[in-house]
Amino acid sequence: MATRNVLHLRRAALPAGGLAAAALLLLGGCGGTASGGTASGGPVPVAGTAAAGTAGKVPEATTYGTVPGASKDVAPGDTTDGVVAHPERSVPVYDHPGGRTVATLPAEQLGGPTWVPVVESSGGWRRVLLPSRPNGSSGWISGSGLRTAHTPYTVRIDLAHRRLTLLRSARTAGRWTVAVGGPKTPTPRGRTFLMAMLAPAKKTPSPIVLPLGTHSATLDTFGGGPGTVALHGWPDASVFGKAVTHGCVRVPKDALKALSQVPLGSLVYITG
Repeated sequence: MATRNVLHLRRAALPAGGLAAAALLLLGGCGGTASGGTASGGPVPVAGTAAAGTAGKVPEATTYGTVPGASKDVAPGDTTDGVVAHPERSVPVYDHPGGRTVATLPAEQLGGPTWVPVVESSGGWRRVLLPSRPNGSSGWISGSGLRTAHTPYTVRIDLAHRRLTLLRSARTAGRWTVAVGGPKTPTPRGRTFLMAMLAPAKKTPSPIVLPLGTHSATLDTFGGGPGTVALHGWPDASVFGKAVTHGCVRVPKDALKALSQVPLGSLVYITG
Protein backbone atom coordinates (compact mmCIF):
# COMPACT_ATOMS: atom_id res chain seq x y z
CA MET A 1 0.00 0.00 0.00
CA ALA A 2 2.35 2.68 -1.27
CA THR A 3 1.78 6.28 -0.26
CA ARG A 4 2.25 8.94 -2.91
CA ASN A 5 1.63 12.62 -3.43
CA VAL A 6 -1.97 13.58 -4.16
CA LEU A 7 -1.62 17.09 -5.56
CA HIS A 8 -3.08 16.22 -8.96
CA LEU A 9 -6.10 14.32 -7.62
CA ARG A 10 -8.54 17.17 -7.17
CA ARG A 11 -11.19 17.97 -9.72
CA ALA A 12 -14.60 16.31 -9.84
CA ALA A 13 -15.55 14.57 -13.07
CA LEU A 14 -19.24 15.38 -13.36
CA PRO A 15 -20.60 16.62 -16.69
CA ALA A 16 -20.94 20.41 -16.89
CA GLY A 17 -24.67 20.32 -16.14
CA GLY A 18 -24.14 18.03 -13.16
CA LEU A 19 -21.42 20.28 -11.80
CA ALA A 20 -23.65 23.32 -12.02
CA ALA A 21 -26.58 21.53 -10.38
CA ALA A 22 -24.46 20.13 -7.54
CA ALA A 23 -22.79 23.49 -6.97
CA LEU A 24 -26.12 25.32 -6.85
CA LEU A 25 -27.51 22.81 -4.34
CA LEU A 26 -24.50 23.30 -2.10
CA LEU A 27 -24.51 27.08 -2.49
CA GLY A 28 -28.18 27.05 -1.51
CA GLY A 29 -27.05 26.67 2.08
CA CYS A 30 -25.21 29.99 1.93
CA GLY A 31 -27.53 32.16 -0.11
CA GLY A 32 -28.89 35.54 0.80
CA THR A 33 -32.38 34.36 1.75
CA ALA A 34 -33.63 31.64 4.06
CA SER A 35 -36.59 30.33 2.08
CA GLY A 36 -36.56 26.57 1.62
CA GLY A 37 -34.61 25.71 4.76
CA THR A 38 -35.65 22.92 7.07
CA ALA A 39 -34.88 23.02 10.78
CA SER A 40 -32.64 20.29 12.12
CA GLY A 41 -34.28 17.28 13.65
CA GLY A 42 -33.35 14.18 11.68
CA PRO A 43 -31.96 12.91 8.41
CA VAL A 44 -33.63 13.91 5.15
CA PRO A 45 -34.42 10.89 2.93
CA VAL A 46 -32.56 11.07 -0.38
CA ALA A 47 -33.34 8.86 -3.35
CA GLY A 48 -30.65 6.28 -4.00
CA THR A 49 -29.22 6.17 -0.49
CA ALA A 50 -29.84 3.32 1.90
CA ALA A 51 -31.45 4.06 5.24
CA ALA A 52 -29.96 2.51 8.34
CA GLY A 53 -31.78 -0.63 9.39
CA THR A 54 -33.62 -1.13 6.07
CA ALA A 55 -33.81 -4.83 5.26
CA GLY A 56 -30.27 -5.51 6.41
CA LYS A 57 -28.79 -2.69 4.35
CA VAL A 58 -26.35 -0.16 5.72
CA PRO A 59 -26.22 3.48 4.59
CA GLU A 60 -23.70 4.85 2.14
CA ALA A 61 -21.19 7.23 3.69
CA THR A 62 -21.82 10.20 1.41
CA THR A 63 -22.68 13.85 1.97
CA TYR A 64 -26.34 12.86 1.43
CA GLY A 65 -26.33 10.09 4.02
CA THR A 66 -26.54 9.59 7.77
CA VAL A 67 -24.52 6.89 9.55
CA PRO A 68 -26.07 6.43 13.02
CA GLY A 69 -23.56 3.74 14.02
CA ALA A 70 -20.45 5.71 13.11
CA SER A 71 -17.74 6.29 15.69
CA LYS A 72 -17.31 9.84 16.96
CA ASP A 73 -14.15 11.76 16.13
CA VAL A 74 -12.86 11.87 19.72
CA ALA A 75 -9.77 13.97 18.97
CA PRO A 76 -10.98 16.79 16.69
CA GLY A 77 -7.95 18.93 17.48
CA ASP A 78 -5.31 16.33 16.64
CA THR A 79 -3.05 16.64 13.63
CA THR A 80 -2.05 13.75 11.36
CA ASP A 81 0.83 12.92 9.05
CA GLY A 82 -1.25 13.94 6.04
CA VAL A 83 -2.09 10.46 4.76
CA VAL A 84 -5.34 10.24 2.80
CA ALA A 85 -7.02 7.16 1.39
CA HIS A 86 -9.09 6.35 -1.69
CA PRO A 87 -11.18 3.17 -1.98
CA GLU A 88 -11.01 1.94 -5.57
CA ARG A 89 -14.40 0.29 -5.07
CA SER A 90 -17.12 0.54 -2.45
CA VAL A 91 -15.81 -0.81 0.87
CA PRO A 92 -17.45 -1.63 4.22
CA VAL A 93 -16.99 0.73 7.15
CA TYR A 94 -16.79 -0.78 10.65
CA ASP A 95 -17.37 0.63 14.11
CA HIS A 96 -14.01 -0.84 15.16
CA PRO A 97 -11.42 -3.04 13.40
CA GLY A 98 -13.20 -6.20 12.27
CA GLY A 99 -16.34 -5.16 14.12
CA ARG A 100 -19.88 -4.32 13.04
CA THR A 101 -20.48 -2.92 9.56
CA VAL A 102 -22.11 0.51 9.91
CA ALA A 103 -21.85 1.86 6.35
CA THR A 104 -20.23 1.51 2.96
CA LEU A 105 -17.78 4.06 1.63
CA PRO A 106 -18.18 4.50 -2.14
CA ALA A 107 -15.33 5.15 -4.55
CA GLU A 108 -16.85 8.47 -5.65
CA GLN A 109 -18.36 11.54 -4.00
CA LEU A 110 -20.24 14.14 -6.07
CA GLY A 111 -18.85 12.64 -9.26
CA GLY A 112 -15.20 12.74 -8.20
CA PRO A 113 -12.93 10.29 -6.37
CA THR A 114 -13.50 9.73 -2.67
CA TRP A 115 -10.42 10.76 -0.67
CA VAL A 116 -10.72 10.69 3.12
CA PRO A 117 -8.14 11.53 5.80
CA VAL A 118 -6.61 8.72 7.82
CA VAL A 119 -6.73 9.81 11.47
CA GLU A 120 -5.64 6.58 13.15
CA SER A 121 -4.09 3.23 12.20
CA SER A 122 -4.19 -0.14 13.92
CA GLY A 123 -2.38 -2.99 12.19
CA GLY A 124 -3.90 -3.27 8.73
CA TRP A 125 -6.87 -1.04 9.61
CA ARG A 126 -7.37 2.68 9.01
CA ARG A 127 -9.79 4.96 10.83
CA VAL A 128 -11.00 7.67 8.49
CA LEU A 129 -13.31 10.63 8.74
CA LEU A 130 -16.61 10.21 6.91
CA PRO A 131 -18.49 12.84 4.85
CA SER A 132 -21.86 11.92 6.38
CA ARG A 133 -24.07 13.10 9.17
CA PRO A 134 -23.70 13.24 12.11
CA ASN A 135 -20.80 15.66 11.98
CA GLY A 136 -17.56 14.22 13.27
CA SER A 137 -18.40 10.72 12.03
CA SER A 138 -15.54 8.29 11.56
CA GLY A 139 -15.14 4.61 10.87
CA TRP A 140 -12.62 1.85 10.26
CA ILE A 141 -11.82 0.45 6.82
CA SER A 142 -9.40 -2.26 5.83
CA GLY A 143 -6.10 -1.04 4.42
CA SER A 144 -6.14 -3.84 1.87
CA GLY A 145 -6.77 -2.53 -1.63
CA LEU A 146 -6.71 1.13 -0.64
CA ARG A 147 -4.81 3.75 -2.61
CA THR A 148 -3.06 6.12 -0.25
CA ALA A 149 -1.33 9.44 -0.77
CA HIS A 150 0.10 12.32 1.22
CA THR A 151 -1.11 15.91 1.34
CA PRO A 152 1.05 18.63 2.92
CA TYR A 153 -1.91 20.99 3.29
CA THR A 154 -4.26 21.79 6.16
CA VAL A 155 -6.86 24.52 6.44
CA ARG A 156 -7.72 26.29 9.69
CA ILE A 157 -10.83 28.42 10.05
CA ASP A 158 -11.15 30.68 13.11
CA LEU A 159 -14.82 31.57 13.44
CA ALA A 160 -14.31 34.10 16.21
CA HIS A 161 -11.87 36.14 14.12
CA ARG A 162 -13.48 35.17 10.79
CA ARG A 163 -10.15 34.15 9.40
CA LEU A 164 -9.01 31.29 7.19
CA THR A 165 -5.39 30.15 7.25
CA LEU A 166 -3.91 27.79 4.68
CA LEU A 167 -0.85 25.84 5.80
CA ARG A 168 1.59 23.81 3.75
CA SER A 169 3.94 21.55 5.72
CA ALA A 170 2.83 23.41 8.88
CA ARG A 171 3.91 26.79 7.43
CA THR A 172 1.47 29.55 6.60
CA ALA A 173 0.82 29.69 2.87
CA GLY A 174 -1.96 32.28 3.08
CA ARG A 175 -4.33 34.01 5.48
CA TRP A 176 -7.60 35.73 4.61
CA THR A 177 -10.59 37.39 6.26
CA VAL A 178 -13.73 35.42 5.38
CA ALA A 179 -17.49 35.36 5.98
CA VAL A 180 -18.89 32.64 8.24
CA GLY A 181 -22.25 31.39 9.46
CA GLY A 182 -24.61 33.75 11.22
CA PRO A 183 -25.83 33.36 14.83
CA LYS A 184 -28.86 31.24 13.87
CA THR A 185 -27.04 29.19 11.21
CA PRO A 186 -23.47 28.87 12.50
CA THR A 187 -20.62 27.20 10.68
CA PRO A 188 -20.12 23.88 12.51
CA ARG A 189 -16.94 23.46 14.56
CA GLY A 190 -14.73 20.40 14.47
CA ARG A 191 -12.30 18.49 12.31
CA THR A 192 -13.44 17.81 8.76
CA PHE A 193 -11.88 17.60 5.30
CA LEU A 194 -12.01 18.81 1.71
CA MET A 195 -14.46 16.36 0.14
CA ALA A 196 -14.78 17.53 -3.47
CA MET A 197 -14.04 20.31 -5.92
CA LEU A 198 -16.76 21.48 -8.28
CA ALA A 199 -16.01 23.83 -11.14
CA PRO A 200 -19.37 24.41 -12.83
CA ALA A 201 -19.47 25.60 -16.43
CA LYS A 202 -22.73 27.46 -15.82
CA LYS A 203 -22.75 30.71 -13.88
CA THR A 204 -22.97 30.40 -10.08
CA PRO A 205 -21.99 32.83 -7.30
CA SER A 206 -18.58 31.12 -7.21
CA PRO A 207 -16.50 29.69 -10.09
CA ILE A 208 -15.32 26.89 -7.79
CA VAL A 209 -17.14 25.23 -4.89
CA LEU A 210 -15.23 23.16 -2.34
CA PRO A 211 -17.65 20.98 -0.33
CA LEU A 212 -16.45 19.80 3.08
CA GLY A 213 -17.30 16.61 4.94
CA THR A 214 -19.53 18.44 7.42
CA HIS A 215 -23.08 19.81 7.51
CA SER A 216 -25.14 22.59 8.99
CA ALA A 217 -26.20 21.81 12.54
CA THR A 218 -29.40 23.87 12.20
CA LEU A 219 -30.55 23.06 8.65
CA ASP A 220 -31.22 19.56 7.37
CA THR A 221 -31.58 20.85 3.85
CA PHE A 222 -31.52 24.09 1.95
CA GLY A 223 -32.56 24.76 -1.63
CA GLY A 224 -32.83 21.01 -2.24
CA GLY A 225 -29.31 20.22 -1.12
CA PRO A 226 -28.20 18.13 1.88
CA GLY A 227 -26.99 21.05 4.01
CA THR A 228 -23.35 20.43 3.11
CA VAL A 229 -20.96 23.16 4.26
CA ALA A 230 -18.60 24.42 1.57
CA LEU A 231 -15.81 26.90 0.96
CA HIS A 232 -16.59 29.16 -1.98
CA GLY A 233 -16.14 32.62 -3.39
CA TRP A 234 -18.61 35.48 -3.29
CA PRO A 235 -19.06 38.45 -5.66
CA ASP A 236 -19.73 41.02 -2.91
CA ALA A 237 -16.53 41.67 -0.95
CA SER A 238 -18.42 43.58 1.76
CA VAL A 239 -19.42 40.29 3.41
CA PHE A 240 -15.88 39.36 4.39
CA GLY A 241 -15.30 39.68 8.12
CA LYS A 242 -18.99 39.16 8.89
CA ALA A 243 -21.12 36.31 10.25
CA VAL A 244 -23.80 36.32 7.56
CA THR A 245 -23.94 32.92 5.80
CA HIS A 246 -26.13 29.90 6.44
CA GLY A 247 -23.07 27.86 7.42
CA CYS A 248 -20.69 27.98 4.46
CA VAL A 249 -17.46 29.96 4.45
CA ARG A 250 -17.21 32.64 1.76
CA VAL A 251 -13.65 33.47 0.78
CA PRO A 252 -11.94 36.16 -1.35
CA LYS A 253 -10.92 35.47 -4.93
CA ASP A 254 -7.21 34.92 -4.19
CA ALA A 255 -8.08 32.57 -1.31
CA LEU A 256 -10.32 30.52 -3.59
CA LYS A 257 -7.51 30.25 -6.14
CA ALA A 258 -5.10 28.98 -3.47
CA LEU A 259 -7.64 26.58 -1.99
CA SER A 260 -8.35 25.09 -5.41
CA GLN A 261 -4.81 23.66 -5.31
CA VAL A 262 -5.44 21.79 -2.05
CA PRO A 263 -5.81 18.01 -2.55
CA LEU A 264 -9.00 16.19 -1.67
CA GLY A 265 -8.93 14.61 1.77
CA SER A 266 -6.90 17.45 3.29
CA LEU A 267 -7.94 18.23 6.85
CA VAL A 268 -9.93 21.34 7.72
CA TYR A 269 -10.08 22.50 11.35
CA ILE A 270 -12.97 24.78 12.31
CA THR A 271 -12.60 26.44 15.71
CA GLY A 272 -13.50 29.60 17.61
